[in-house]
Amino acid sequence: MKRFSTMVMLLCIAVLSANAQLLWKVSGKNLPKASYVLGTHHLAPLSILDSIAGFKQAMTDVEQVYGEIVMAEMQTPAAMQQMQQAIILPGDTTLHTLYTPAQYDSLAVKVKELMGADLKMMDKMKPAFLTAQLGVVIAMRAVPGFNPQQQLDGWCQAEAQKQGKKVAGLETVDFQISVLYGAQSLQRQAAQLLASMNHLADMEQQARSMTTAYMMQDLKQLEQAMNQKFGTAADALPEEEDALIYHRNTKWVGSMPAIMHNQSTLFAVGCGHLIGERGILNQLKQQGYTVEPLSLIHIS
Repeated sequence: MKRFSTMVMLLCIAVLSANAQLLWKVSGKNLPKASYVLGTHHLAPLSILDSIAGFKQAMTDVEQVYGEIVMAEMQTPAAMQQMQQAIILPGDTTLHTLYTPAQYDSLAVKVKELMGADLKMMDKMKPAFLTAQLGVVIAMRAVPGFNPQQQLDGWCQAEAQKQGKKVAGLETVDFQISVLYGAQSLQRQAAQLLASMNHLADMEQQARSMTTAYMMQDLKQLEQAMNQKFGTAADALPEEEDALIYHRNTKWVGSMPAIMHNQSTLFAVGCGHLIGERGILNQLKQQGYTVEPLSLIHIS
């Protein structure tokens, strides 16, 4: 009986270890030292870091931390002014001109209910900005305890600065703002916002599924949740996925070898960029690097 219980315990450990896929070691191909890739998730609590085996040691060993952008730069007056300009509708365009009267009235009711704000006060805001705000509301409804002020990306960069390490970004704040608020037509932004508002249950379910998979440290399950489609205008189109994820992956992987060769690096980026054939992990493997996950539980 004791032997049976030990076998069950070891099997459970093996399953947990197989699912531990948030922190990856990158080595080989003449790298002086290993670097690491951490997949982050904006809905995950900071406490997840205690469950990621090898994270603290990796953070100590590396010489620098790279994020998608330098988070502190988003708080500068210049970046905030640029953001304010980017989210404003151009010319005479307003939300009233992007929707029919019935659509506008329906949207106004939902915005008031969910955000506690009058839509008429946001009439010059781009729909993509309102969709982003809706995402925060969905997160708070779907994941109890979610704190938008505590983000894994920001924590990693702040901790690196405390340790005297260099912090840098794979892309600029300007580029990320342009992707978020300038890559889609205004008509497409309007359709996506309306569909998201009309299918909140689907959006919440997907947020819960993604967060559950992330907390289990299971990238395969996370990929399934991220790729789930609901057959509405809220679903990302292939060209939007290219702009938001895959084209950026390829650009990042093009710059990562020089960064890693210069100094050992922890790359902390959204977990969606790690997964799939076009993810940065597979692209690094195709370049000849050894890419392996750090186990959640080590058995000596």
